[in-house]
Amino acid sequence: MTKELERDLGLPAVMAISIGAMVGSGIFILPGLAMKMAGPAVVFAYFLAGVLVLPAALSKSEMATAMPEAGGTYLYIERAMGPLFGTIAGVGTWFSLTFKGALALVGGAPYLVLLLDLPVTPVALTVAVLLIVLNVAGAKQTGRMQVAIVAVMLAAMIWFIVAGAPSTESARYEGFFDGGIGGVLGATGFVFVSYAGVTKVASVAEEVENPDRNLPLGILGSLVVTAGIYVAIVTVMVGVADRAALTDTETPMQIAAGNALPALGVGAVIVAALLALISTANAGILSSSRYPFAMSRDGLAPDLFEDVSDRFDTPVNAITVTGGVLLVLIAFVPIDDIAKLASAFKILVFILINVALIAFRQGSVEAYEPSFESPLYPLPQLVGIVGGVVLLRYIGFVPLVGAVVITLGSMAWYYLFVYRQGGVGREGAMTDAFRRSLGRDVVEQTESEVDTDGDEVLVAVTEGTSLAAERSLIDLAVDVARTREGGVRVVRFDEVPDQTPLPQPAGRLTEGDRAFEDRLADRAAESAIPIRYGEIVSHDGRHAIVNYAADVGADTLLIERSAGSKHLLGSDAGWIEDHAPCDVVEVSDVDHGAAEHVGVVTDEGPFDPTKVGLADALATAVDGTLAFYFSVAAGAPESRRNTIEDYFSELEDLCEAPVETRIVESGPGDAVELAARGSDVLVVSGIQRGLTDRLFGRRTPATGVESGHGTLVVYGESRPGRIRKAAERHLF
Repeated sequence: MTKELERDLGLPAVMAISIGAMVGSGIFILPGLAMKMAGPAVVFAYFLAGVLVLPAALSKSEMATAMPEAGGTYLYIERAMGPLFGTIAGVGTWFSLTFKGALALVGGAPYLVLLLDLPVTPVALTVAVLLIVLNVAGAKQTGRMQVAIVAVMLAAMIWFIVAGAPSTESARYEGFFDGGIGGVLGATGFVFVSYAGVTKVASVAEEVENPDRNLPLGILGSLVVTAGIYVAIVTVMVGVADRAALTDTETPMQIAAGNALPALGVGAVIVAALLALISTANAGILSSSRYPFAMSRDGLAPDLFEDVSDRFDTPVNAITVTGGVLLVLIAFVPIDDIAKLASAFKILVFILINVALIAFRQGSVEAYEPSFESPLYPLPQLVGIVGGVVLLRYIGFVPLVGAVVITLGSMAWYYLFVYRQGGVGREGAMTDAFRRSLGRDVVEQTESEVDTDGDEVLVAVTEGTSLAAERSLIDLAVDVARTREGGVRVVRFDEVPDQTPLPQPAGRLTEGDRAFEDRLADRAAESAIPIRYGEIVSHDGRHAIVNYAADVGADTLLIERSAGSKHLLGSDAGWIEDHAPCDVVEVSDVDHGAAEHVGVVTDEGPFDPTKVGLADALATAVDGTLAFYFSVAAGAPESRRNTIEDYFSELEDLCEAPVETRIVESGPGDAVELAARGSDVLVVSGIQRGLTDRLFGRRTPATGVESGHGTLVVYGESRPGRIRKAAERHLF
């Protein structure tokens, strides 16, 4: 049985974890480096970074109240965008947070050297081990320590702000934007990681008391507090210290404090810096360890990460592995590489968070019921997405390469160790949103096809067309034209060798068959449908058919389906279907008098609108029934089934004929066989992969499809492109 984590983190602990996760390297290490890029406008860079983080904070606050479970970013992106993106977000954010924890510990070393003459790396490793042990002991102990650290840290920084503000010199802000927009955006992207911890507390949402209230208050409140402190501190730093001094030191906060505070104040700032960097590392271990824990529960990581200690009620294995990665980073990875990589991937992750919220809002996830909703949706999310993309343009090449490597590695893990083992049988809200969007598109096109009036139906025959086939074609044309208040043209296309002069058209339908002409006249009178007929003689029959269809403005072209190669339409049907300016329908063995049940089948993707329109017209004309057959895999997600059922419901409302819908829980071949057995006329799309082969003799005996039914193979004029068709097949 899966153990649940204890809810024992109140609002003070939530804000402390969030503030402690932000206030660290971002203010004690990065300002000097960012000032090299933007000059005094580094103040604005910190403000702009906070503004661009706000959309993700709003999005994550909403999602956290809907899903207060361990996992945070991973959980939301996985539920919104599916297991693949969830794996990318989980692995990438796990590394990113661990990188930031290592950055905090290694970055605190220069401040430590100011107090004690100790070797940097061994001390950093020792502190890391202590923090790992503390996290194993429990989140309550971690939260309590975080509150104490943050209180001391904030007191020292507020002292610096209040005491240093009167010492600022306006001359130091001259040339505020001399670095240009590129410098400001580059600095904004660089310091973006300073705010990364604002949503980090959501990863321990399963351990938060009253998450509906405490999570949004904690996330948004900590962002406002931290952004205000950042802007105020950097403003004072720029105003009290020389630019060269700030940009040439690893301890810019200490340099600025030395110009604004007494010795006791400088010491307090140094202590605050050490506490802040330790708290950042502590929060990093706490939150990042929950990512492999949550991924394990969802089947995207090994089961060992799911184990919760009976003694401490914490995910010991997840914390231990996270701590091991942290120790390796401290020992071997340069600090500047860690900082840049963490920023780049955080920007990417925050973009995905905003996309995830849109997916949840647009999808149909019944369990998504947040108690807090992002205001002004979707404006903040769109600003966050666009702003993140712009920052990535200026953050540099190397960080992007690192993020790409992490992304590709995550994808490789998913496909090799998750997908190939059968996957997790779950899809994201975005998939459902895209499916529903495609479905709405198809329904609108289908409605247009079903409601079409004034159709001009062209029947093309040749001297090789049998009388029975001609009658079948004409009966079908009359049915379609009658339900759509259109007309019928029946034209015989004869082809003669190139060296033979073209004779004048004879103006006859079938040579020597006046009885058939009389039947046409009777059929026209009976149906009140105008039927015109004639004869075209040409050297190139297929071009003649296409050109004639264009000249008369035909909407639908009916031709006989022939598997042979001697008949004109048997050999050239494919070319006609590709070049005709209208819908093309190949007709095979349709007995108009016995067409009581019309079946429509699709092997992959939604039903072709042209096919639905034609099938409905035929079923309506013969007072028959219309049945839709759709195959769904036995393990298909519930969201896919719900969308298909909604789609079927809309099709029923659109069609004039009585409609039956059948979802076949098996492969496409079984749906075809079931439809073939239960239908007098089967309507299929010519572009359906392998379907026509199964129906017309180019199939294996195992399919068992009977040939005793009529078939209409429909080629719609507006066929979906390859990308669109691939999307339909994948989503439906």
